[in-house]
Amino acid sequence: MKILVTGGAGFIGSHFVRTLAHRAAVTVLDKLTYAGNLANLAPVEGRFAFVHGDICDAGLLAEVVPGHDLVVNFAAESHVDRSIAEADAFLRSNVLGVGTLMRACLDAATPRIVHVSTDEVYGSIADGSWDESAPLSPNSPYAASKAGGDLIALAYARTHGLPVSITRCGNNYGPYQFPEKVVPLFVTRLLDGLDVPLYGDGGNVRDWIHVDDHCRAVRLVAERGEPGEVYHVAGTAELTNLELTDRLLDALGADRGRVRRVPDRKGHDRRYSLDDARLRALGYTPRTPFGRGLAETVAWYAAHRAWWEPLRPDGEAPDAGPGEGPGEGRGTAGGGRGAHRDPPPEDDRDAERAAAAR
Repeated sequence: MKILVTGGAGFIGSHFVRTLAHRAAVTVLDKLTYAGNLANLAPVEGRFAFVHGDICDAGLLAEVVPGHDLVVNFAAESHVDRSIAEADAFLRSNVLGVGTLMRACLDAATPRIVHVSTDEVYGSIADGSWDESAPLSPNSPYAASKAGGDLIALAYARTHGLPVSITRCGNNYGPYQFPEKVVPLFVTRLLDGLDVPLYGDGGNVRDWIHVDDHCRAVRLVAERGEPGEVYHVAGTAELTNLELTDRLLDALGADRGRVRRVPDRKGHDRRYSLDDARLRALGYTPRTPFGRGLAETVAWYAAHRAWWEPLRPDGEAPDAGPGEGPGEGRGTAGGGRGAHRDPPPEDDRDAERAAAAR
């Protein structure tokens, strides 16, 4: 089986690739933006083909997409705070990029596509949980751009019969997550004896899932999901940000004095919650209890300073959105079976590095 993974060098995409590279012919298409790290795919170096490129590049996609049995799209800009500061890159990647990819898959008659999205497209829910029929009501530019991409993918399914399914997931955590996200940001700062920033009153509620459970869900939807349908991937622990902070403090042997309150984010959604009955009907159950997964994640960061120390965005406030969106930030990759292509001329990494420095 030949699988194309767009955004396959970021946090979630690289985990997906690492789980498949030993049993399938995997091609990673990635733009190599700021969230990338060559180490993300080092465990499977030499076992995948790598193409350095942008999902907005229609000419490149016309060359790369044909011949693949499955395309899984993790490529996205995903950091909510960045979208609030400057939304252009989010609109380009998360809306235009999805449309360009769907067109390429249609032209190539790709047999199966999974587009990975986020629970943030629904806005905020006070009680209960969203099912897949809930109306989209995004509040951040990031969430709105992901909702736009979802609607484009569904429009291709309904208009052209494109065999694409969508997954929407809650907050991810696990190894190799870029340290602007809340779990690695807090862990790495606490490891170095620094304070951690907590938004507002800390009462915003998120549902947490280990990246491995999320990737298993995506594989299941690719195998058994219905084209044109949306599938929720719920987490295993619904926590306020303050409760998550307390767990991380306990795991690192730190006290509440290390918490620094910062002004709340603009338009900060209060609570997310997904009903994943449709996915469970396909045979899915999560395997990683939150307590064990969080302990293993903390231990991983403690043991892998060489990976995160060059990347840590000191002083930035945490992102309370899903870890690399579940739409997955596009990172870097190294090695593989295929030829390395030069980046497209419109590569905007310099602009993104400037945004990261603000």
